[in-house]
Amino acid sequence: MKHFISITDITKQEFDDILTLAHKLKKMQKAGTPHPYLSGKSLGMIFAKSSTRTRVSFEVGMYQLGGHPLFLSSNDIQLGRGETIYDTANVLSGMLDGIMIRTFSQDDVYDLAKYGSIPVINALTDLEHPCQAMADMQTIYEEFGKLEGLKFAYVGDGNNMAHSLAHACAMAGIDCYIATPEKYKCVPDQIEKAKDLAKNCKIVETVDPEEAMKGADIVYTDTWVSMGQESEKETKVKEFGDYQVNKKLFSLTSENSIFLHCLPAYRGFEVTEDVIDGPHSRIFQEAENRLHAQKAIMTMLMADSYK
Repeated sequence: MKHFISITDITKQEFDDILTLAHKLKKMQKAGTPHPYLSGKSLGMIFAKSSTRTRVSFEVGMYQLGGHPLFLSSNDIQLGRGETIYDTANVLSGMLDGIMIRTFSQDDVYDLAKYGSIPVINALTDLEHPCQAMADMQTIYEEFGKLEGLKFAYVGDGNNMAHSLAHACAMAGIDCYIATPEKYKCVPDQIEKAKDLAKNCKIVETVDPEEAMKGADIVYTDTWVSMGQESEKETKVKEFGDYQVNKKLFSLTSENSIFLHCLPAYRGFEVTEDVIDGPHSRIFQEAENRLHAQKAIMTMLMADSYK
């Protein structure tokens, strides 16, 4: 694994190895066992979009791994003032051991990897959010002791989160149902990629949230209004009314189902308080696992040795 830009770019073995290492690193961190696999290494963290969980998890993760995180906002570096990605990638490759980027265009992330000579991690684009999806898979495994054979329901906007979750479910062998309004379906080629990966599970798109939720083991939603879409809020609130994850919809799920949300959440919009703050919710365990899953990704990409 040279980079981590999309789950569709890695092998099933690499996918499994990330989750296995994330579990190991979490146990070591909880036990207070030092694990400085990235001692002497530096990670440049480029943020074109603001963040809570991404910045804290990568920064703390590098610290716990013995490395040095370097925060680079678009206001701090010349990339935000028109310097080319080609120049930026080459300059940073001479000074750093890895780059994490949270930005708008997926193509920019691939270009950083193409022109640079160090590992690149996609910490979110408008198209995909693979780091979050790996933390989600870790959380699901912790709850059920398995991934394959479960039913996953995503209800809401067909956005970057839906894309990466479809990819991760396909890789894991989880039946994935994505319920969205017709106007807000996923990007077609992203779903085709998931279907191509799915060897022993189903990837199903539907406009019916009840179909997705019925018998689901995992229920997932995301904000209806992503960063940069604030002008669409009033329209989306009206059009997504039937896709709110509430007590009535949640009653269709399996007995031991769990609720996940990548956060930030807007209670009363995409999910009601009785669900997100209820006994089925695992949102804070899920948020913590961003730390452990990303430490695993960084270790696999940047460590000289870790086994």
